[in-house]
Amino acid sequence: MPKTAYHLVFPQKRSTSVVFASPHSGRDYPKWFIQRSRLDEMTIRSSEDAYVDQLFASATQMGAPFICAGAPRAFVDLNRGPDELDPALIDGVRPSGHNPRVASGLGVIPRVVANGQAIYLGKLPRSEAERRIETYWQPYHATLRAQLDQAHAQFGEAILVDCHSMPHEAMDAIARGGGRRPQVVLGDRFGASADGEIVDRIEAAFRRAGLEVARNAPFAGAYVTQTYGRPARGRHAVQVEIDRALYMDERRIKPASNFVEFQTLMTSVIAEIAEIGRPVTDALAAE
Repeated sequence: MPKTAYHLVFPQKRSTSVVFASPHSGRDYPKWFIQRSRLDEMTIRSSEDAYVDQLFASATQMGAPFICAGAPRAFVDLNRGPDELDPALIDGVRPSGHNPRVASGLGVIPRVVANGQAIYLGKLPRSEAERRIETYWQPYHATLRAQLDQAHAQFGEAILVDCHSMPHEAMDAIARGGGRRPQVVLGDRFGASADGEIVDRIEAAFRRAGLEVARNAPFAGAYVTQTYGRPARGRHAVQVEIDRALYMDERRIKPASNFVEFQTLMTSVIAEIAEIGRPVTDALAAE
């Protein structure tokens, strides 16, 4: 099994209500998992948000905690509900209503990776799915919830920034339609998961960095934003999707030659986002 469910890094001093999280950048692939898969080691990584944890690593320097998945997305998807079980993959699971994510093979235990490529040769026992949820999904979400609760208790609000990457080709349809290709997509479930002013300020931070930003299309947010975003209660959740072509070679899953430069750019964006959750008195003192 993967060595750990998550990695949690704390700032030296917590000074913002923002919590950063990366549920899909885990890359601890057990050998037995690769051996049981019909895919090679490179292909099985195609659904991974590779290097997103490194892009957002400076969050702790800005006074915010940062939680990252240990287990890879192909093994267990932390941005799905624990009940999003795929009857086409898991023995003993009966279909219950139509869930487009599960139907496409992207349930909590994924059946496929990018481009619909099947991970397994056959089905998994339900006990295996439940073990992964208990061992990896539940600890990650318990810790994430605890960090958001702590932020809310300390600052009167909690702002979750859920960090992801997207394939460059995901924006091809927009480009073909004559629109400007977004480099960043912010998902707030069309206003349901975060206050509009917070999302405006996150968008402005990316735009000041010279990046083209869109909202909610084609990624509006999934389980995490739906579950933790309660703006009326002072709990906000925004999903951030960054074009992988900006910082990595997607085919080889390697950092691009400009990776450090883009990481530095992201540090300035993260600093601005962390400032959104800084108490007004602290922000004035910093000035």
